[in-house]
Amino acid sequence: MSRRHKAEKRIPIADPRYGSTLVSQLINIVMLDGKKAVAQKIVYSAIERVSEKIGKGDPVDLLLGALENARPKLEVKSRRVGGATYQVPVEISYERQQSLAFRWMVATARGKKGTCMKEALAGEIIDAYNNTGTTVKKKEETHRMAQANRAFAHLRW
Repeated sequence: MSRRHKAEKRIPIADPRYGSTLVSQLINIVMLDGKKAVAQKIVYSAIERVSEKIGKGDPVDLLLGALENARPKLEVKSRRVGGATYQVPVEISYERQQSLAFRWMVATARGKKGTCMKEALAGEIIDAYNNTGTTVKKKEETHRMAQANRAFAHLRW
């Protein structure tokens, strides 16, 4: 990490179908080995399946609702003080909340064996929209860990 300049935050280019940077970010996280066209097919078919199943509103709004339920507000970071390591709860920036939620969704979808990626991703988005599922459970686990270690909040830097 450079000590001279802070890294510039690059804004992702909006995706061609929905014109949303949110969908574009999800496509980039799903993408493997630079195969963006394959990732786009997976994400677009998953979003279409979500809008069919839920059946209300704009597909990007449904994705935003799912993301809202999956985003963690707090996390714990390790801090070493006098030979002991403490798990210190810290608040997370909005960008990190969003990227963590997307990463958790995609990782959970990839972990489901026996189903194709578009089905698994659609199921995970629907579960997050309904405030159930593995991604929301992971968020709650992260919050629970931060709550349990709030005694060390004074060690924040």
